[in-house]
Amino acid sequence: MSHSYLPEEWLFQGLDFELAQGEHVAIQGTSGCGKSTLLNIMAGLEVPTSGEVCWSGQSTSAWTDEHRRYCRQTEMGFVFQAFHLLPHLSALQNVMVPCLLGGQSGQACAAAARSLLCDLGMQKRLDAKPTSLSGGEQQRVALARALVHHPKVVFADEPTGNLDTTTAANTLALLIELCTLRQTSLVVVTHSDEAARAMGRTLRLTPQGLVC
Repeated sequence: MSHSYLPEEWLFQGLDFELAQGEHVAIQGTSGCGKSTLLNIMAGLEVPTSGEVCWSGQSTSAWTDEHRRYCRQTEMGFVFQAFHLLPHLSALQNVMVPCLLGGQSGQACAAAARSLLCDLGMQKRLDAKPTSLSGGEQQRVALARALVHHPKVVFADEPTGNLDTTTAANTLALLIELCTLRQTSLVVVTHSDEAARAMGRTLRLTPQGLVC
């Protein structure tokens, strides 16, 4: 797989990567090397310039729009650098969204969301809107939202980047623990060597490919 935004100016080329069920992988690299772009391509949010991404044996390029939405809503969890929380919803309601989109009852969604937020130390902020939350609190809401519907894979772009050292370590440990218990695969883009060491495998993205 290769990707470029301008002709003959490749962000990366010749990537060959396989993610096993339940595997935890960190992707590192210099700023601007394409880590976030690669994460988006893996999740089907962007299309590679050449090559393909296969999900459960099927090329994502063959997905219909309906199937693409279904996979994103039920099989994938996302943690974005910018959080993308819905400003008019409370922390609890933001976390409930993936479950509601998956067709679960409101009561079940609320119970699952509340449990995760409490695990992440947010029990006193359940009703708070994103604008009243700190960056670290918004990050924890984003983590809970990514996990609440038991996805097959969680894609996380700098998931602890806005947290202090202690909170980052505790939050990452909980994220890994929850993914392990659920046999959820985890792909983390991070600049943190400490975060990378916590993963089962670390890959470095270079213009020539992924290096172990």
